[in-house]
Amino acid sequence: MKIYRAENYEDMSRKAASIISAQVILKPDCVLGLATGSTPVGAYQQLAAWCREGDLDFSQVKTVNLDEYKGLSPENPQSYRFFMNQNLFSHINISMENTHVPDGLEADSQKACQAYNEIISSMGAIDLQLLGIGHDGHIGFNEPGPAFEQETHCVTLTPLTIEANKRFFEKAGDVPRQAYTMGIKTIMHARKILLVVSGQDKAEILKKAIQGPITPEVPASILQLHQDMTLVADEAALSLFTE
Repeated sequence: MKIYRAENYEDMSRKAASIISAQVILKPDCVLGLATGSTPVGAYQQLAAWCREGDLDFSQVKTVNLDEYKGLSPENPQSYRFFMNQNLFSHINISMENTHVPDGLEADSQKACQAYNEIISSMGAIDLQLLGIGHDGHIGFNEPGPAFEQETHCVTLTPLTIEANKRFFEKAGDVPRQAYTMGIKTIMHARKILLVVSGQDKAEILKKAIQGPITPEVPASILQLHQDMTLVADEAALSLFTE
């Protein structure tokens, strides 16, 4: 595991964007696994800036996102498809047909998950998977539980995750209770994993995930076993680490 210590959120974002851009430059037709949430926004802004300046070309890149709320349309401002369009896709020269997010409007969970598994499988291995971490250690929407989930599945969100996400909605009652998410097995099959973490509020769970025991009660702890895992975190997030 490689660990890069950043001074702050802005520095973390630049470092993460540099790693992603290197992947795109070295393999122009790479498959990127992408994440949503506030943490990767800075990295996406930096990637978009480099693309506008002509330093990055996304024309051959394909993407698969980790997750999507069940029941939200792509046009819903709280959907993850809308998030990706607003924060990255509409600012780079990527073909929208090469960008993939689970179908939140598919009511049949089995059908939705199977369809997304087939999309991922058709691309071969994900070259680089970008991840954030939840306050309970979830990655994607893989919540703490008795076992590591394998492929795309429908998950019922925990109260902690709903609480964390309610800031994006008018009220907590508007937060969807279920989501489709890429499974742990699929994430771990990515050739490279990039975990980005920022803030003092993530320090305790990050220490558990990276320096604690590997357990499905802390889903991100499985990342300790990946052969090419990079952590980019700011000083606050790393404040509880032991050298």
